[in-house]
Amino acid sequence: MLEQLRDNLQTIFKNLRGQGKITEQNVSEALREVRRTLLEADVNYTVAKSFIARVKEKALGEKVLTSITPGQLVVKIIHDEMINLLGEAHVPLQLDGLPPAMIMVVGLQGSGKTTFVAKLAKQLKASGKRPMVVAADIYRPAAIDQLVVLGQRIGVPVYKEDSKNAVKICKHALAEARQSDVNVLIFDTAGRLHIDDTMMDEVGNIHKELKPKEVLFVADGMIGQDAVNAAKAFNERLDITGIVLTKLDGDTRGGAALSIRSVTGKPIKYISLGETLDDLEIFYPDRFANRILGKGDVVSLVEKAQEAFDEKEAEKLEMKIKKNTFDLQDFQNQLKSLKKMGPLSSLVDMIPGAQKLKNAQVDENQFARTQAILNSMTIKEKEKPTIINASRRKRIAFGSGTQVMDVNRLLNQFDQMKKMMKRVNKMKLPKQAMGNMNNLPWN
Repeated sequence: MLEQLRDNLQTIFKNLRGQGKITEQNVSEALREVRRTLLEADVNYTVAKSFIARVKEKALGEKVLTSITPGQLVVKIIHDEMINLLGEAHVPLQLDGLPPAMIMVVGLQGSGKTTFVAKLAKQLKASGKRPMVVAADIYRPAAIDQLVVLGQRIGVPVYKEDSKNAVKICKHALAEARQSDVNVLIFDTAGRLHIDDTMMDEVGNIHKELKPKEVLFVADGMIGQDAVNAAKAFNERLDITGIVLTKLDGDTRGGAALSIRSVTGKPIKYISLGETLDDLEIFYPDRFANRILGKGDVVSLVEKAQEAFDEKEAEKLEMKIKKNTFDLQDFQNQLKSLKKMGPLSSLVDMIPGAQKLKNAQVDENQFARTQAILNSMTIKEKEKPTIINASRRKRIAFGSGTQVMDVNRLLNQFDQMKKMMKRVNKMKLPKQAMGNMNNLPWN
């Protein structure tokens, strides 16, 4: 996420920290580079200019100039101003009041709006809510079909009608929700390739009739300033309550993330960092700023781990490791749980300083190959890897679309892992064995 922006800022910070004395000249030079980096990342020009001005004013203050560590203080000022730029504090969804709480989701076509609706419904259901989603995109039949499929997958009801009147569909869905035990209603409205009067009139009429507490604009992080401009247009018409940033795991410069809140004055409430239905994060400005500046995000990492890993299963796994009975089936189960936490590259972003490590780069394709190899094995082979002879390895490779050498590498690395676990059980200082963790199958 935002790798280029983060790497460029890290280089600038390193040079700043190396300055023995902070002067107006070297502060100006550093901030000139910061501004250039922000503009390259597609941050709005006015936002970048204002940001640099605030940082410069504080950085040239007397406390900084007389500080023992002036370079570090300037970096801290940039960090604090980045948090202010992103919104200072998390703003949760407003779901109180008479049920059902209504959430209207708007945005341009292709922004990931329908997928976000399903992700949000899944997350709300996991938190104890009883959501229902409404297929109100009457212009794109595929969107309705997609929402039905996603609803079935997450076990959330989907309201749809064979009608060409989106306002009536939404009103009927509200009546249906009030007749049932649904307490959150999420409307997936129609998107367009660009903003037009017909589109804005339709979402405006839905908003006027239903008066939802939440109006979330879904912004495609890959289209930069166009997403900011679209958000501004929707906000002028609907008075949106929050922003959702999608596709931040892709090849995006990330300027929208740093500009959109400042331009619209509305909080970012969610970010989407992957394609699976679990890849949705509640937005915390301080955590996001930490990740941009290479400081990691341990809190989010722990929260993801708590959601992905079952406590009872973890206890069973601990006992198997202690008894040295950990097998390939256990290993596969752990990989599945790890995958639930989101793209591996985004997990690395959450580890403070991980970007500086040579072995921190994660090969997602290698991870997929590892899973394919394990899927190609029988239960017996996973439980007793020692029975996997040459002919079995050939069959496993063929079934997984890989080479025999890939199967051999996985088995060798698993054998090394088991030996390492055995040594860890015997040592008082497990850190002595942690160096071998760089040889895991997806590195």
